[in-house]
Amino acid sequence: MPLNPTTLGEHIRKRRLELKLFQKDVAAIFNVSDDCVTYWENNRSEPQIQYYPLIFGFLEYCPFELDTSTLMGRIKAYRYLNGHSQNRLAKMVGVDPSIILAWENGKGRVSERLKVLLASYEFIINHKEWKP
Repeated sequence: MPLNPTTLGEHIRKRRLELKLFQKDVAAIFNVSDDCVTYWENNRSEPQIQYYPLIFGFLEYCPFELDTSTLMGRIKAYRYLNGHSQNRLAKMVGVDPSIILAWENGKGRVSERLKVLLASYEFIINHKEWKP
């Protein structure tokens, strides 16, 4: 069992072993194949972002350092915690996906639509209504 996991796959493996689950059990939780979990745990592939909310719930924490003190950090945190790719978030706020990348890198002016989305999400988190 990894004592100090550094990759997402290692975090998954550590939690699975703590819970005394088989890879097939974890695969059923995430609705993926057994091989998928094996690849994640062996760092042969990374889970797609759409699985992040389920993974964070399974782990009972988010293993990523998300700097929410900046707007660009809050954008990335929002995506990770909700399992949205840059493409998905771009569709939600009506911009090109390259704009999301630019905003996450601190470039350009963030749209009011995205600021409203982030503000409503932060309200939910701050009022303890959100759980992983």
